[in-house]
This record gives sequence, C-alpha cells and structure tokens, in this order.
Amino acid sequence: MIELKTPGEIDAIDAAGTVVARILAAVRAKAAPGVSPRELDDLAADMIADAGAVSSFQGYHPGWAPVPYPGVTCISVNDAVVHGIPGPEPLTAGDLLSVDFAVHLDGWCADSAFSIVVGGDPDPRDLALIDATERALAAGIAAVRPGAKLGDVGHAIETIARRAGFGMLADHGGHGVGRSMHEAPHVPNEGRPGRGLRLKPGLVIAIEPMLIAGGTDDYRHDPDGWTLRTADGSRAAHAEHTVAVTKDGVRLLTRAA
Repeated sequence: MIELKTPGEIDAIDAAGTVVARILAAVRAKAAPGVSPRELDDLAADMIADAGAVSSFQGYHPGWAPVPYPGVTCISVNDAVVHGIPGPEPLTAGDLLSVDFAVHLDGWCADSAFSIVVGGDPDPRDLALIDATERALAAGIAAVRPGAKLGDVGHAIETIARRAGFGMLADHGGHGVGRSMHEAPHVPNEGRPGRGLRLKPGLVIAIEPMLIAGGTDDYRHDPDGWTLRTADGSRAAHAEHTVAVTKDGVRLLTRAA
C-alpha cells in the first residue's frame, strides 16, 4: 500500500535527509588511497550517533539475504554495483567508489548515494560513467511532478543511460521511503512515458540509477550474499536522492544544508 505523507511528515524526512547529506559529505571527503571502506563505515557510524539518528542499514535482513547487513553504509568498489560490505582492504588510487547510506531520525528515513573516483588522475571512462549516472538521476528527478507517471521517471533515466552506451542493473531501482527504508512503490529505472502510477503530492520516493560500463544489465552475487557485481567485470556507478512530490513540483530531501 502506498502511503502519502503530510507536509509535516515530509519536513521530518527532510531533517533525516540533511543528516544523510552531511554524513555522506564527510565520507566523501575522507575517501582516499590508503583508507579502507571499514574506516569510512566507522566514521559514518560515529556521526550517526552524534546526530541522534539510527542506521537504516545495520541489521537489515530481507528474505533473500543470508545474514543481517553488518554495516551502516553500503560501500561498493569498481565492479561492485551495490550492497558492498565495508571491508578492511585499503582503497587505491583510481578505484571507483560508490557509497549508499540511509538513516532514521525520529522515526523517519532518508536514503542517498554517490560515486567518485578515489585519488588523482581518474580514468576518463570512469568519469563518463559517473557523469551519466548523475545526469540520469537528475533527469529522473526533473520528471517528478504532480500528475506525471512513474513511467516518465524511468524513461528519463533509461534515455540518459542507454544513449551513453551503458547498462543498468537488471531488476533493481528506487523505492518509496517513509517510516520504512523500502516502501511501495517500486521505482523502475526504465519505463514508457505516460504509463504507470500517477504521482500525487505526498509521495516520497528514492530515485537511484545504477549504471554499468560494459553495457550489460547482468550481475552476480558475491559469496557474502549481499554484494552485487557486474557479470562482465566492468565498473559500475550509483547515484541516489530521496525526493517528495509536492503540489508545486518536486522537493529534494537529501541535499546538503
């Protein structure tokens, strides 16, 4: 069931989104050669506690996962697309790093993600992949307005990704956000204009394109049961924001304060 949020509830999600944006900015600033994903996760955990928030990821245990998720961030490196478990192996210059993160604050959740290349002298191909992912996210957000359809959002994302020659993670997309991290509706990263759920004021969703450099949409699971990697070993990028449909258009809820 889709639950539309009141203006006050959207304000509460916005407050959680401000915490998410602040912590992601700190993680982004700390990411460098020699720093491990686990250190980045520890930084995020400390900042969650300081903010009086609660991790939305740690302990999360969907039916398909073999164990509850052990970290407060999902940190995916190079050919890992999403759900990477933060480990002790230090990052190296040129790694493509994707960080996905969500918190609950006063019972309300916000969710966001970014991708960067670690260190100097990035590969132009990685920068092109990240740029296309961010443009796909921006196009999806721009398609959100009262009376639009979910198919408009997916089509906007898909158009950017496919024209750039990139694949997209099959069977994955965004989702509703509110009291729970994953609520209805599912928000596909592809679609037909004018089709699907009509967007109404009060709908809060996370939009999250996940693009694959090799052009395939296929993926595989690591033995940990969580990490999704590209089937062809090519690199991947991920970007995400939580947004609300308002009577005036779209409101970005995971922006920096």
